[in-house]
Amino acid sequence: MKDIRFAGLMLRLRLLLLRAGPFTLAALVVLVLAAVTWLWLLAGLLEQDKAEQMLRARSARAAAVPGVASAAAAPPPAPSAPPLDNLDAFYATLGQRRYAEQQVKTLFGLAAKSGLVLSQGEYKSGYERNARVHTYQVNLPVKGSYAAIWQFALGALRAIPFAALDDISFRRDSIGDPTVEARVRITFYLSDAPGTSAGGAP
Repeated sequence: MKDIRFAGLMLRLRLLLLRAGPFTLAALVVLVLAAVTWLWLLAGLLEQDKAEQMLRARSARAAAVPGVASAAAAPPPAPSAPPLDNLDAFYATLGQRRYAEQQVKTLFGLAAKSGLVLSQGEYKSGYERNARVHTYQVNLPVKGSYAAIWQFALGALRAIPFAALDDISFRRDSIGDPTVEARVRITFYLSDAPGTSAGGAP
């Protein structure tokens, strides 16, 4: 009996579909797809709401435990202040003004060690009022290989921590000449106060 009713229902549905035009069929398909999409979105929203309720319940339980609540509310520890200010570090690195000429001797020793020919240089002292430091500028003409000149310049910065390489310029007489002439300008930054730099004393 149930099979007969089901067969009759299917026959009526088939006849209805045959009578309907293509426009009606397309509208029916769109309606079914829209209903399926709406049900899918509704299921997703219900799932999201359920997850939010679980999260709120978990947060409420965590807030009820005193240790967890205080740990969550505690601000992060403040970063510790650096032991030495940058300006203090700068002044601590300065050389001593009274040993400037001995540092020039150090430059001549480094040049000889690098195998350079070092001519008599030009020297100029000054005072930077804003920074409150003395300067001693050394302009040295040197002659040797390109690598030896760079070795000398970098070795000077390592040996004298309060020195700065201001300028270095190269000149070669011919392309094949292995000897290069260079002019190296280095400035010492100095202080009148004794004991400001470990590298300043002889």
